[in-house]
Amino acid sequence: MKYLGILVLALLLFASCSNNHDYSPKPRGFYRIVFPKKDYQQYVSPAPFTFVYPKYAYIEPDKKADAKPYWLNMQFPQFNGTLHLSYEHILSKSEFDELVEDAHKLSFKHTVKATSIDQGVIYYPDKKIYGIYYTIDGNAASSVQFYLTDSTRNYIRGALYFNNEPRLDSIQPVLTFVKKDVDIMIKSFRWK
Repeated sequence: MKYLGILVLALLLFASCSNNHDYSPKPRGFYRIVFPKKDYQQYVSPAPFTFVYPKYAYIEPDKKADAKPYWLNMQFPQFNGTLHLSYEHILSKSEFDELVEDAHKLSFKHTVKATSIDQGVIYYPDKKIYGIYYTIDGNAASSVQFYLTDSTRNYIRGALYFNNEPRLDSIQPVLTFVKKDVDIMIKSFRWK
């Protein structure tokens, strides 16, 4: 009986070591992202500006205690993201210079995690729209920031954030999709 137990154990051991198994680890998977159809609507309000934005997003006033009039949050609920828009009425040249410098500082605050930060000029003189578009690459908290101004009375700053850990490899498809909508918003932007 003792020898039969050893024989069965040896047979099981040899059977488990056969070369019939072809095992390789599976790659890490991600959720399937279903992108909505690109369709836009006009933002209409008493604010001194207007633009088009995607129908899959909604706009709400900023609810923070220190929020000023016409500070908005464009919510992308399907992607867990927000485009924060902060409007300022310009009263002086020094205030304008301070706002532009703040936009630059806030964008470059992401240098710690960013692999690169590119600046692009926004220039639509026929619409009196001027500004800078910051593309922030890498695992930074915000990948897109910009400001628009008419250079005399109006200024608005935008910053796109996703409400999750910033890992570029996992948010890249969503970021590319939403950046196109931000670009369309900027191109359609008008001062009233």
